[in-house]
Amino acid sequence: MHHNPIEIYNLSYAYPDGTQALNGVTVSIRAAERVALVGANGSGKSTLLMHFNGLITPQVGQVIAGELPVETQNLKQIRNFVGLVFQNPDDQLFMPTVWEDITFGPLNQGVTGQALTDRSVHAMHCVGLDPEAYGSRSANGLSGGEKKRVAIAGVLAMQPQVLVLDEPSAQLDPRSRRQLIELLDTLPLTQLIATHDLDLALELCDRTIVLSKGQIAFDGATERIMSDPELLTEHALEPPLSYSRPYCQIEDAYNNA
Repeated sequence: MHHNPIEIYNLSYAYPDGTQALNGVTVSIRAAERVALVGANGSGKSTLLMHFNGLITPQVGQVIAGELPVETQNLKQIRNFVGLVFQNPDDQLFMPTVWEDITFGPLNQGVTGQALTDRSVHAMHCVGLDPEAYGSRSANGLSGGEKKRVAIAGVLAMQPQVLVLDEPSAQLDPRSRRQLIELLDTLPLTQLIATHDLDLALELCDRTIVLSKGQIAFDGATERIMSDPELLTEHALEPPLSYSRPYCQIEDAYNNA
């Protein structure tokens, strides 16, 4: 296991229209750490995520994944090392059946036969889907929560060491969201979770990185940022529900008066 599976040095990125999406980002992600990446729309979160497995390669600065620089010649190895789960599972699921979707990645890695079956069955069990019941179904007929789990299983079947998730709880009903949190909590992988769902961040991630206008505005303990309403408001983030306790605050104001 790599000590720091992801290292980013002075990463900057501008889109062709001149929009500066990232501006001098430096960050290290440690092995088996779960890190939340938060920030308002346009803060650069998606652009940063796409660098982790080389959907975008660095213009300025460097991204190292599993000790390999994210450069064209390393992309195959890097995509085996870093698994990216898109926000919308429909962007990830395109085969006729769930089983074909889940085996697609490992087949691309050259895994075949019993090894392929074992990996794919294991990945389905990890996300709580019964291969017998779901394998032959089409993803089109599944609920949002089920699709999300199939997308995660397809990535897990590739046995990455780092799991990068873009807004994993988007479009999920409360029960599916709860199941997703419990699932992510059981996976012993390094996880980087970009999310607007700060309660999910608080529950899963000890560390939170706040991006603002392409720069890191905060990188530290999740508890610390979530209990600082001013800092959150400054970066257009809503405090998590578990920290919205107006009555306690009113009471404290009286007690301290």
